[in-house]
Amino acid sequence: MFRIQTMNKISPLGLDLFPKDKYEIANDIPNPDAILVRSADLNETEIPSSVQAIARAGAGYNNIPVQRCSESGIVVFNTPGANANAVKELTLAAMLLSSRDIIGGINWTSAAADKANIADLVEKEKSKFAGPELSGKTLGVVGLGAIGVMVANDAIALGMEVIGYDPYISVEAAWHLSSDVARADTLEVLLAKSDYVTLHLPLSDTTKGLLNAEKFNLMKKNARILNFARNALVNDKDITEALESGNLGVYVTDFPTPELLACKKVICIPHLGASTPEAEDNCAIMAVKQLMNYLEFGTIRNSVNFPRCRLEQRFPYRLIVVNRNIPNMVGQITTNLAGADINIEDLINHHRDEYGFNIIDTAQPIPESVLDQIRKVNGIIRVQVIGKCI
Repeated sequence: MFRIQTMNKISPLGLDLFPKDKYEIANDIPNPDAILVRSADLNETEIPSSVQAIARAGAGYNNIPVQRCSESGIVVFNTPGANANAVKELTLAAMLLSSRDIIGGINWTSAAADKANIADLVEKEKSKFAGPELSGKTLGVVGLGAIGVMVANDAIALGMEVIGYDPYISVEAAWHLSSDVARADTLEVLLAKSDYVTLHLPLSDTTKGLLNAEKFNLMKKNARILNFARNALVNDKDITEALESGNLGVYVTDFPTPELLACKKVICIPHLGASTPEAEDNCAIMAVKQLMNYLEFGTIRNSVNFPRCRLEQRFPYRLIVVNRNIPNMVGQITTNLAGADINIEDLINHHRDEYGFNIIDTAQPIPESVLDQIRKVNGIIRVQVIGKCI
């Protein structure tokens, strides 16, 4: 019986995928095998040694201590693309809100609700809220993952010219990207050409403060910036100064701060990017499937700290070994198995950065004494068996 601890309210469409005869799910459960989380912050939480995996029902994972998990052999999953359509739709809406003063117009109309001559006032005042159309304008998309690709493709359909920048674009994302999207060799080239810039990339040491005063000086006067990725990608102080000086037009963000709320040219949305029932369902379903595939088969897909790894299971016993990526690790593991007359029927070894992941299939059960020998090998982080262990 696998034990799953939920740290937030998770969509029933996801939780119902767990077979009740194989999984126990609760928000307070001792020694869980895995944790399922949305927004709960685990950075200061002591994670039980029993935990093999953590799945985040969402794309961002800054609420999970990834490095600490890696050092303990805990595989961390996220769900890229599961909420992509929801964020894409809000991004398209944000482009319209930044271009035509729809919010200002609605607020003015609400304030004039008690005026008897409202129809005449509308005709007189409506020009104050006018703004340019999207068609024919240039959109720069920074980050061409699942969301960025969808935004780029739909902007093409709206008649916009689209430039994309992502030096790390995946093959899968490239397959889905419209051939009409132009490629920028550098971020600076994209910024200089764009009327609108939208950010769809993760936060890291290299992307923090990606857009700052230096970058704003390269941009078109009155350019609009959209940020539905992470707040710290944009320097708040620098962008408010650029807006107030008239160098930039509007900033729309999903991450309000007191400094941004004080600026009239900032449109703050209360982190609604993925707040649709469809996105919550999709994220939960993907996260649950990933946990089940890992706990039952050792399959890794969409991990943020370990390599993608899958091996079709054709033999009854499966050994999972997590290790540091140092020389002769596989050799030492297989030597211990051979020393116990255990024949390896199938094996796969992948590594990512400083960590390696192994799936080893055998036709024979693996004695606990052999597992202990493998655990003692320098560089081994975690050893576990899927299948009966004698």
